[in-house]
Amino acid sequence: MAHLAEADRDAYLASLTPGADIDHRGTSFTASLLDKLFEALRDPRTGKPQMGTAGFNRAEFSGDVWFGEAVFLYRASFSAACFLGDADFRKVHFSDNTDFFMARFSGAAMFSQAQFSGRAAFQGARFSERALFAWTRFDSEAGFHGANIAGAARFDLAQFSGAAGFRKTRFADEANFQETRFTVAPELGPLTCNGIVNFSGAVFEAPVTLAIAARQVLCERTRWESTATIRLRYARTDVSHAVLSAPVAITSHPARFTVRPGEAMDETLLSDCREEVQVTSIQGVDAAHLVLTDIDLSACLFAGAFHLDQLRLEGGTIFAPAPSGWHRRGIRLTRWTRRRTLAEEHHWRARNASQPAPSPIHPISSRQWRPGPYHPDPGLTPGPEDVAALYRQLRKAFEDGKNEPGAADFYYGEMEMRRHDRTGTPKGERRLLWGYWLLSGYGLRASRAMGWLGAAMLVTIVLLMGFGLPQDSPKQEAVGTVPQGGGKVTFQIDKDDPKNPTGNRFTGQRFEKALNVTLNSVVFRSSGQDLTTAGTYIEMTSRLLEPTLLALAALAVRGRIKR
Repeated sequence: MAHLAEADRDAYLASLTPGADIDHRGTSFTASLLDKLFEALRDPRTGKPQMGTAGFNRAEFSGDVWFGEAVFLYRASFSAACFLGDADFRKVHFSDNTDFFMARFSGAAMFSQAQFSGRAAFQGARFSERALFAWTRFDSEAGFHGANIAGAARFDLAQFSGAAGFRKTRFADEANFQETRFTVAPELGPLTCNGIVNFSGAVFEAPVTLAIAARQVLCERTRWESTATIRLRYARTDVSHAVLSAPVAITSHPARFTVRPGEAMDETLLSDCREEVQVTSIQGVDAAHLVLTDIDLSACLFAGAFHLDQLRLEGGTIFAPAPSGWHRRGIRLTRWTRRRTLAEEHHWRARNASQPAPSPIHPISSRQWRPGPYHPDPGLTPGPEDVAALYRQLRKAFEDGKNEPGAADFYYGEMEMRRHDRTGTPKGERRLLWGYWLLSGYGLRASRAMGWLGAAMLVTIVLLMGFGLPQDSPKQEAVGTVPQGGGKVTFQIDKDDPKNPTGNRFTGQRFEKALNVTLNSVVFRSSGQDLTTAGTYIEMTSRLLEPTLLALAALAVRGRIKR
């Protein structure tokens, strides 16, 4: 039609009526020529262009084209069409199947508020700029398999009533699905995104499996009305305030997604990303329906979640470690023991230690507590009492999963927060916890208890050698009187009182005796050695303290190997 003489073209356009079938495969359209075509097809009652079966396969649209709320009564085909400028399909109604297979959009592709009553096929389409599908209705299947979108893709407030196919779809920028409704979507992906995939406020009404490789995935306030499996690669994920009506599993996929046997997804867009999948927040979520597998939770915020004791953690779950190395606190040197911690404890300790905020010049190292987001109202920031409650619930989740060694770190964290809680924990109880921590790390640090046991035994040996063992072993003497003329003789056997040592007290022989007394005290036995009065009291103290330290060490070992 572009090469017809003007009179012939006018004659052709005059022959068209609203709802007529048109076939313009391979035709080159300018914006003015497309306007003339639509004017000839405009329905005087509705004021909208109406077409029956429309064929635009391999057509070329130069400049910005606007389809002006057109209505396609039957099948519309734009396979391999080329749009050299912006393509405006806003508010267009496609009444039957629509085919944009391998179409190329050099400018923005705008389908906002469009309605696809039949199948919408965008397989292999290339979008060089933005692809806008906001408020769009897909009443049947929508296929974007193999599509490549270089600009931002917006599907917010769209509605997918049929299957939504995004297999092998590549988003070079963000993919926005905010408040989108998926009525029937058994599978979404696998897809790759170089930016953020945003499902905030979206609704999934049926069981679904999501397979996404992206830098970040947002699921804030997302509603899952049925079961869901979310398989991720690389992504930092936020599921705060999501509504889970059925079990939802978030898992880290170990290898590249496969599109078909022998063909893996292209992840060159994400080559600079770390492989660990992170969940950064589950605040406001009912964790009874949540399963996390092989997830990095080192920066995850748990405060505000419900039923944390029923959260299921499977596989190699990662939590934030305590700072490593020795640290100077005033005139004291301290060293944090290795354990798994929550992000809330990191934030609280960093705030109380007045650590500087991280910057490119001074980033946070592994020797520091990680500062985090602070609420403007200090009363709403989790304190020691709140963090202790989080540790307590997660400890129960580990125990219910028969992971006693994993629960030990959370018990340690709970006791630490109780020891630092100056409002909910009485002063006497804090002192008791301080002693429990000092002697054995709350019954979880066998090396600490054994160290104290060794020190107590050494002190006992030294005290016994210096004051407890007598100078010489008392000798028994028999005293009696022989009556005149013979007869029965009665002897009274007595022993001298032990004498306090004098002279050289630290000899090998005395060390052997002191060691014998001490070892018997550890197992709560009496050595039977003769001792001075001071030695008797030293042995009594040893028999009380040292078995307790040995029991604490055994308790710590038991806590680490229990199943």
